[in-house]
Amino acid sequence: MLALALTAVLAAPAAPTVAAPQGDAAWHRLVGLLQYLHGDYAGAIATKDADELAEQEGLIHEAVLAIDSLGVKAEPYRAAVLSLKARIDEGQDPEHVPAECQALALKILEEQKLQRAPRRTPDLKKAEALWTTHCTLCHGANGDAKTAIAPTLNPPPVNFHDPERMTTLTPYRAFNTSTFGVKGTAMVAFTQLSEEERWALGFYAFTFRQPACDHVPPAATLQELAQATDETLAAKYGQAEVACLRLKLPEEKVAGGLFGPARAGLQEAQQLFAAGQKDAARAAVVDAYLLGIEPVEPMLRARNPIAVRAIENGFTQTRVAADKGENFQAESAALLKLLEQVESDGMAKSGFWSVFLAALFILLREGFEALVVVGALLAVLKKLNAQAQVRIVYAAVAAALLLGILALAFAQKALAGANREWLETLVAFFAVAMLLYAALWLNARSTMSSFMTDLRGQMTSALGSGSSLGLFTVAFTAVGRESFETALFIQGLAGDSAEGALWGAGVGLVAVAILVVVIRKVGFVLPMKTLFSASTALLLATAVMVLGKGLHGLQEVGVLGLKPIPFIELPVLGIYADAVTLSPQVLMGIAAVWWWRRTIAVPPRATPVAT
Repeated sequence: MLALALTAVLAAPAAPTVAAPQGDAAWHRLVGLLQYLHGDYAGAIATKDADELAEQEGLIHEAVLAIDSLGVKAEPYRAAVLSLKARIDEGQDPEHVPAECQALALKILEEQKLQRAPRRTPDLKKAEALWTTHCTLCHGANGDAKTAIAPTLNPPPVNFHDPERMTTLTPYRAFNTSTFGVKGTAMVAFTQLSEEERWALGFYAFTFRQPACDHVPPAATLQELAQATDETLAAKYGQAEVACLRLKLPEEKVAGGLFGPARAGLQEAQQLFAAGQKDAARAAVVDAYLLGIEPVEPMLRARNPIAVRAIENGFTQTRVAADKGENFQAESAALLKLLEQVESDGMAKSGFWSVFLAALFILLREGFEALVVVGALLAVLKKLNAQAQVRIVYAAVAAALLLGILALAFAQKALAGANREWLETLVAFFAVAMLLYAALWLNARSTMSSFMTDLRGQMTSALGSGSSLGLFTVAFTAVGRESFETALFIQGLAGDSAEGALWGAGVGLVAVAILVVVIRKVGFVLPMKTLFSASTALLLATAVMVLGKGLHGLQEVGVLGLKPIPFIELPVLGIYADAVTLSPQVLMGIAAVWWWRRTIAVPPRATPVAT
């Protein structure tokens, strides 16, 4: 029952305590308290209801505590809050207190440069389902608060059809109230919902009293719609346009510009670092990258790959500065300036041929690892005349390509930012294990005692059901990981030219398939021992490469730290100028060489002949 920003709903005295908000969240909470007083104080004085008056006193008391928690940065606002508290505690000045609360809230929003709009266009369809789950009990299915439980609540749930109540409500205020709740009332903080979900509910609450919309609304930004009351919108655009403005939200993928979420996260990190919260600042930098850069990386990489590398390096340097506690403000300021510069330079949409070539390159680049694994396996299996296992590898490849098609259709929305990075990272480590398994499997096949003399007679035991499952897993993992990642990049390119992306991907897929056939043919004509040795070496090298990508993924989600060193970087090969990723790769490489020398490269010693 999410009484959105809106009012009180169920049981706060017994609500669990939550940690005090930090950074921008603390400022938003202070603003929310002031806005709540702006909307309700005059009404509480007019009704002289003791419970409502006590609620107003509690709210201003919380505002003072919020000022205290914010420290010296909030000192410029302390006198105004204390002045409001003195009058509210005495139940005085209902003519001026609401206006002063609103003015102070706006002043804080402007001076602290707080984000007052959702990062992306709210999904009203999704909000409808959320409303049914969390809000209907108290506010009713249509927001009129005519429910069985409503009369038992004090203050009662908001009726979103009430013109008087709606004159002071905005989606931003709704979002704020659902985020922090209202102490001493039934309205609790809905921290179990994501920021995106709370914003969606905040906007959805303003749709209940609107008639159907039959035309395209006038141009208005999410920023404006989030901060405006219905009354404000009617004054600017006309009463007839309010319904469409509330029901048909502008399709802005990111509020505040392409890098709006990234900038907001970095600014929060700066505030946290200035307050001495270095670990929190570091975490905020990681979130800024995952939430602000990762979702737009495919499109950005297609339009300006040089900028992507510069931005990634900037985030790396900023995280290192946070870890060391040195030069953080300078590094973060430089990164903010870089984001502003990239955005101001503009990134024109790519044409058909640019997208075609980018998609083709992505298929070849991402297909390289899969090409090595599948080509090597098929060559060996053909040499062994193991047709059943060849079909298993083909089935695994087909299943992995199907995964890519599904990702192309759905995964960009379902998996982005941290979720996508975590999935790719975990699959990378699983792929390393599978590649090592494949290398061991090939080695076992190449060192059978009867290998050179009775190969066909040993086929059943050498290629049993266990090996079949292993082969399927190896092939599926190798192709599936690249297929999934490729699909996300292709979807990003499709935003500029869907035809170019699809044609480029198609030609690239054909090129990769041809290379697999070539590798298979070449492998078949090689001597058996040479083929096994070369295939095993390729699998081990690929495992080292994928290990680097997996470790780098853990760095991007903030699990591993950063230790930059002077070294070349080849991200496509999993090589990064960082000791945290390079050291395990070097160790694995040394272990692979040692194993190679013991089991493959060094020929067996001849048995001495007795004389």
